[in-house]
Amino acid sequence: MSTSTVLPSTLKVGLSRTKLEVKEFFREREALIFTFFFPIIFLGIFSAVFGGSSFGGGVTAATYFTPGMIASGIFLSSFQSLSISIAIERDQDLLKRLRGTPMSPQSYFAGKIGLVLTTSILQFALLLLIAGLLLDVAIPTEPEKWLRFIWIFVLGTASGSVLGIAFSVVPKSGKAASAVVTPVVLLLQFMSGVYFVYSDLPGWMRSIASVFPLKWLAQGMRSVFLPDNFVTTEPGGSWQLGTGAIVLSVWLVVGLVIAQRVFRWTRRDAG
Repeated sequence: MSTSTVLPSTLKVGLSRTKLEVKEFFREREALIFTFFFPIIFLGIFSAVFGGSSFGGGVTAATYFTPGMIASGIFLSSFQSLSISIAIERDQDLLKRLRGTPMSPQSYFAGKIGLVLTTSILQFALLLLIAGLLLDVAIPTEPEKWLRFIWIFVLGTASGSVLGIAFSVVPKSGKAASAVVTPVVLLLQFMSGVYFVYSDLPGWMRSIASVFPLKWLAQGMRSVFLPDNFVTTEPGGSWQLGTGAIVLSVWLVVGLVIAQRVFRWTRRDAG
């Protein structure tokens, strides 16, 4: 009499994979320090450099750059981290070994996205704690703003994650991954109002940035952490939350479709 083995669901395998990814992440001290402290260090630097600058409405440099650092942290934890780590795992044949298991690509993706959500939440909490205690950044108290933060955070994290998975096939090797991915991230950060006042950037630069998700993620975070009257300093005099939601959702769908089509378990030279 033959018996059939019922395999665990994609979601269950994805949750198990998330636990493993989180454990492995916290064992990597270098990645841990970079992920959690890079945005905090930059926020401290910008607060010191632009401490005497006036941003209008009583907004300090620390307050103005906090939304950009939060958005940048999400993008680093999702797009950059996954693009590099998956390329390295593929180059080291780790993905080739995983291919021999019943785990589907969807479960692998779920594990990576679960890792990004976990690290992004912890990173955000740490940044906000330091910004509030040491840099006198005013933390929003309105429930409406925190609900807005949740959907922006979820959409930004999800779109950045699937785009990172898709972009991981671009580097030809694990060694080249950082050199390929980091310049792309830096360019988007400079053009998206992370390191500069967005309204001060040239119009052509803002036009290019508006195509990509980081600009909308940063602008959405500004709508949460800056005073409501600060909206007048935005191009067009609006936070454009509806447009931002659409752009992030489109990138999420496009990234997911591309990731499903181009994802490889093995290196290119492995056939």
